[in-house]
Amino acid sequence: MRLSFLLLAALLAIFTATAQQQQWANDDPYYARRVTHFATLPPITRGDIVFLGNSLTDGAEWNELLGNRHVKNRGIVGDIIQGLIDRLDPILDGQPKKLFILSGVNDVSHDVDGDSIGRVMEKLIVTVKRRCPKTKIYLQGMLPINNDFGRYRRLIGKEQVVLDGNRALEAVARRQDVTWINLFPLFANDEGKLRPDLTNDGLHLLGNGYLIWRDALKPYLK
Repeated sequence: MRLSFLLLAALLAIFTATAQQQQWANDDPYYARRVTHFATLPPITRGDIVFLGNSLTDGAEWNELLGNRHVKNRGIVGDIIQGLIDRLDPILDGQPKKLFILSGVNDVSHDVDGDSIGRVMEKLIVTVKRRCPKTKIYLQGMLPINNDFGRYRRLIGKEQVVLDGNRALEAVARRQDVTWINLFPLFANDEGKLRPDLTNDGLHLLGNGYLIWRDALKPYLK
């Protein structure tokens, strides 16, 4: 009876994974490629430092930028916080030393409000703490956006939601006793927009932007 249950559970897991992969392929081929790429890399280990997030995380060669071979990039363009949760298993199985999380702006583009962003992120952090009690968690705030570029229509008028989301994320960091890294002021101009010298589309960073981010993180990597 137990064997049958385990077999059924295994078949269900395979079916679910296959269905998810097919959905990724249908919705965003890059997402599927990135997930399958991660699956073929050497597994995460206890000495690793994992960067988990969306396109902003995906866009940097973090191990080279930080000069640390233990840094592993697990960012994917377009990901939302629930997407991070859905692909946590291979990371948590390795019990990494540190986990740097940045996500939320894609949730904003999908009309998710600030409080909801906080609730989903808290779910993610609770999961990590339960399964990896020795992993040091660093929650990073969302960066500002700059709609003057007119590139991302779903973010137009959402500047306040980003601010609300960051307040909710900071509250999550306090409740869960994880390190909060407020990136927003490092990238904002006097109007609270992403500095135009750091971006070419109002959302993503140029190389000089990643240098600012790198310097902000260095104290947490010693």
